[in-house]
Amino acid sequence: MHDDNSQGVLPPSSSATSTPSLRKTRTTNMTTTDTPIYLNSTYCIHERVENLLSLMTIQEKVGQMFQVQLYPTANGTLDKNSSDEMIGNKHMTHFNLVGDVTSARETAELVNTAQQRAKDTRLGIPLTLSSDPRHHFTENIGTGFQAGSFSQWPETLGLAALRDPALVRKFAEVAREEYIAVGLRAALHPQVDLATEPRWARLGNTWGEDATLTSELIVEYIKGFQGEKLGPHSVTTVTKHFPGGGPMENGEDSHFTYGKNQTYPGNNLEYHLIPFRAAIAAGARQMMPYYSRPIGTKYEPVGFSFNKQIVTDLLREELGFEGIVVTDWGLITDAVILGQDMPARAWGLENTTELYRAQRIIEAGCDQFGGEARPELLVQLVQEGKVSEERIDISVRRLLREKFLLGLFDNPFVDPEAAERVVGNDYFARLGNDAQRRAYTLLSNKENILPLKPHTSVETKFYIEGFNATFMAARNLTVVDTPEAADVALLRLQAPYEPRPGGFEARYHAGSLEFSDEEKARQATIFAAVPTIVDIILDRPAAIPEVIEGANAVLGSFGSGSEAFLDVVFGVSQPEGKLPFDLPRSNKAVEDGMEDVPFDTRNPVFKFGHGLRYRDVCEESGRTC
Repeated sequence: MHDDNSQGVLPPSSSATSTPSLRKTRTTNMTTTDTPIYLNSTYCIHERVENLLSLMTIQEKVGQMFQVQLYPTANGTLDKNSSDEMIGNKHMTHFNLVGDVTSARETAELVNTAQQRAKDTRLGIPLTLSSDPRHHFTENIGTGFQAGSFSQWPETLGLAALRDPALVRKFAEVAREEYIAVGLRAALHPQVDLATEPRWARLGNTWGEDATLTSELIVEYIKGFQGEKLGPHSVTTVTKHFPGGGPMENGEDSHFTYGKNQTYPGNNLEYHLIPFRAAIAAGARQMMPYYSRPIGTKYEPVGFSFNKQIVTDLLREELGFEGIVVTDWGLITDAVILGQDMPARAWGLENTTELYRAQRIIEAGCDQFGGEARPELLVQLVQEGKVSEERIDISVRRLLREKFLLGLFDNPFVDPEAAERVVGNDYFARLGNDAQRRAYTLLSNKENILPLKPHTSVETKFYIEGFNATFMAARNLTVVDTPEAADVALLRLQAPYEPRPGGFEARYHAGSLEFSDEEKARQATIFAAVPTIVDIILDRPAAIPEVIEGANAVLGSFGSGSEAFLDVVFGVSQPEGKLPFDLPRSNKAVEDGMEDVPFDTRNPVFKFGHGLRYRDVCEESGRTC
């Protein structure tokens, strides 16, 4: 199906007459088999990188420094823009694969098609394909993908609730196997921001509020994806969002103009650096700064990727990070996302030109532009003498070295049949499903109402909200239309948020952490009518004292399916989670707190670490089951 470049052949379009510069260099860099050094795996990686760099035009170099989405077409093939424009004309080799993986085989075939297109270019530089999180059971796909045919695990908050480093390592190793099987070699995660501002819309992909717990778990996460040493069976990771995206002013998000500020009223930046220090010590390969600009600090109030004090002085020099820095998406070019106008996130530099923004990002010390396909800007900066080609080479070296370490130059292709066998196999699926159940966190359980007896009589009538009645029918359970007609109510409730307009913005759960007065009254009528069990989906720290007061039992979940919920309710599985953050008493208590300080809301309903267990009747009676 494809050539093996170790057999002494150049990429198909790299004939000896390609360009004078290539021919000239090749005559001085030939092995006895006529294979360029960079394609000969018997050479050291350093020599291969330097050889390839010497053969590259400035256009080919800067093409490495951009990464955009790769969109499969409706029938699962490579779209022409990605193929001809991005790979062919712009010399780009880093892509973020978007869309759910519903067929591992089809995804692997798409990846092979893309890799063959890259191999057919002049130098045949292989693609590095990355992915946002795609292993978690999630209702909100604004910051990730539904698991599709991958194994389905709880969100990282659920892994944090279990406080089990060995399980995090196992998850990361499973995810690595499934990524590699379909040709994904870079993970745009872990997200190690600390949940010190409970209103922030991106807490759902963090590890909670505690820097020590986050650090302990992300070390296992990084090592699980990368292995002890980066190599051909590794997935390189991107730790984000430096220097910690948690302290968002008023809890707003810096994807949006009204959320551009990151603030430190408690002078607590150092707390947010703790997980990044742990990640670097664990061998983190890549870092992504956040969009925000720091307010009221010693640092220039411009977005972190434009900020030399942050990227070079703090990350590289003070923390000693030597790897790749890739910016967050869309810092240069205005765009439309899901029908919504989204200006470039050039906070603090809004009125500058695209060329100047690109220059500032390079000068700050970044290596790659996320979500951008504007290599012509870097060519112009070099031609105008504003950025040296030597500075470009520094970043390109880092990016090429990563490809060589991952073994992509030696074999960029994957086996579609193997992908089908590996992805979502029974063992991986069972591990994920088990974690979904164990991560449930029992917040309250009046009179030990839970677990409901597993063999609840078919005469028992259930009122349900937030999940489909087919799950109940499959268990031969009766569902009724009103609370008044029911014996028990089972409610799966999304944590409160204030809906926002816009196609993209609407995906972000922001605003108040309390239910509206109308919703509180509606829930109260259910609580008054029937014993009620509530599952609150905690993608953010809900302020729900009235639910704890009114319901007979409350469970917290972090990305678990309805089957998992019912297994926990009926005692098939046990809830083992502990809260990864405080649950505040009110939105006012959050407003009174400081965005950068953990555990500072007054009189929380439940504190970090709270989590009950089911009563063990056997143990209480002195017997063993």
